[in-house]
Amino acid sequence: MRNIIHTLNTLLPIFYGITFLFYLLNYIYDKRELSLGKRLSLFITILIHFFYLLIRTIEFNHTPITTVFEIMTLLAFAITISYYIIELVTDVRNTGAFILFLPLIFQTVSSFNIKDLVEVKDILRSPYLGVHVFTALTGYAGITFSAIYGLLYLLLYKQIKSQKFGLIFNRMPNLELLEYLSLVSALVGFLMLTIAIVIGFIWLPQAFTEPSYFDPKLVATIIIWLFYAFGIFGRWIFKWSGRKIVYLSLTGFVITLFSMSILNLIFTGFHKFF
Repeated sequence: MRNIIHTLNTLLPIFYGITFLFYLLNYIYDKRELSLGKRLSLFITILIHFFYLLIRTIEFNHTPITTVFEIMTLLAFAITISYYIIELVTDVRNTGAFILFLPLIFQTVSSFNIKDLVEVKDILRSPYLGVHVFTALTGYAGITFSAIYGLLYLLLYKQIKSQKFGLIFNRMPNLELLEYLSLVSALVGFLMLTIAIVIGFIWLPQAFTEPSYFDPKLVATIIIWLFYAFGIFGRWIFKWSGRKIVYLSLTGFVITLFSMSILNLIFTGFHKFF
């Protein structure tokens, strides 16, 4: 079993690299053969990564969330599956090169540094914790996509306004579609964060005898959730659109980035198990 795990761990960066290369070449050259190749490569990569995570979880009896490098491979999968869902929902397939380099980086770093951990704290073996972490990572992936599509919106808007048309103008969807992609990504992120928060509140009192609901990361996640709820409902109720939605998305991403970096360095709480 472990030989299979190690083999898949070695293959994953290669498949992610091939998939990213397909998307990049298709973005540059826009060939039908490359378009078919990138979809097939993406599907195979997701399938391999799913079995890798499944076999690893079974073999070591815990979800891969116990170290930074385990979380990196889970994050790579969360980003990839989130993008695949958005691609299926919107049928926009030429923005993958701007997103799939992220799981390539995360998986490559993970594959070179991940260790086989058998002995871990019992709290880290909880399936609720595994689902909580995965849905949270998928939520943050959606938020990141929303910001990336927002930046592409602003770049395309700048090219149109200056009438200097380049590759972004020729390959990117129109402004309305980029705004839609940013909104759909934010919606996916919002829904997954909702699931993560609900599971967290259910699991917390089961895992700790005296749980605190004022953990900095929990409070920050709720603030992020409220911010995106405000933006999403504002889109339908107040008919916000265009750059206003894009700037809201970018602001939310900055808030999220602050939560994931600064708070981890400054504060400790029940999210830090060892």
